[in-house]
Amino acid sequence: MKVEVVLTEADIAQEFAEAMEARDLPEKFFYWFPRSAAEWAALTADAGLYGGLTESWKDIARGAPQLTRHFKGRVPVISFGAGDGTRDRMLLDALKDAGRECQYFPVDASQTMLEMACAAADDNDIDTVGIKADISSPVHLVYAADAAEPPRLFIMSGNTMASFDPLAEIRYVAQSMKPEDRLIIDGEIYDEQKSLARRDNPSVRGFVSALLASVGIEDGDGEFRFNHKRDDRHEGLHLITRSFRAERDLSATVGGQEIQLQRGERIGLNFQYVYTPEAFRWLVTEQGGLEILREYCSPDVRFLTAVCKK
Repeated sequence: MKVEVVLTEADIAQEFAEAMEARDLPEKFFYWFPRSAAEWAALTADAGLYGGLTESWKDIARGAPQLTRHFKGRVPVISFGAGDGTRDRMLLDALKDAGRECQYFPVDASQTMLEMACAAADDNDIDTVGIKADISSPVHLVYAADAAEPPRLFIMSGNTMASFDPLAEIRYVAQSMKPEDRLIIDGEIYDEQKSLARRDNPSVRGFVSALLASVGIEDGDGEFRFNHKRDDRHEGLHLITRSFRAERDLSATVGGQEIQLQRGERIGLNFQYVYTPEAFRWLVTEQGGLEILREYCSPDVRFLTAVCKK
């Protein structure tokens, strides 16, 4: 298994301690601990939550040979925020079945998730190099994109862009692309009745609480809260935030360091954006400067996936 390390374990441990001190835990930490990674793998395997996106990817995979027809020789597939690579492998397998030779570069901040993606691709005899990096960093994104020469097929799946500032993240991704590259990116569509309910449920709470449990904070130590806000920078941008409120004095252990939390203190947890279809298209085309070649709407109308070029 080959993994190039841009974000070291020492770096992420230090950043995690600083984030805990600041009472604000961004996205990349939620997949860092093995327990968190296991909870996430179980969550994404839930057909009730992500089955619609899986169906979209089956359609995308069927069109993969046509999508990459202008690629000469190998098809480099670079997946930003790859997780365990389940959806990536659907596309890789389709290309392989069509006689195309692929090279796979899963990119993730989580060592555990990256190992899962690399091991599964290696088992399928796909030439794989993992890249341990923080995709919220423009420098790390460029480094990952430069792992192969154009044309490249980029992937950002599972509403990954929405876990960062999407207006900035789509620019960073677009800046990494060349005209002959292709990008497959999806977004979750806002539903007034369902978007918050899909997160404020036992399965998602189990994933969110896994991170805190890994540092000694259990469910009974406080209360999780989920809230919906609108981002006034553009019509149709909806933000779902998560937080934890301590109901007693607590102590978290981070890298051997004790961090004290007083009763009533809040920790900001990772957030996610959801969009109207029009807002998602605006992000990709106007904010990112990309052209949408084709769209795929999931059967449950939860996700919109776009195939784009610069």
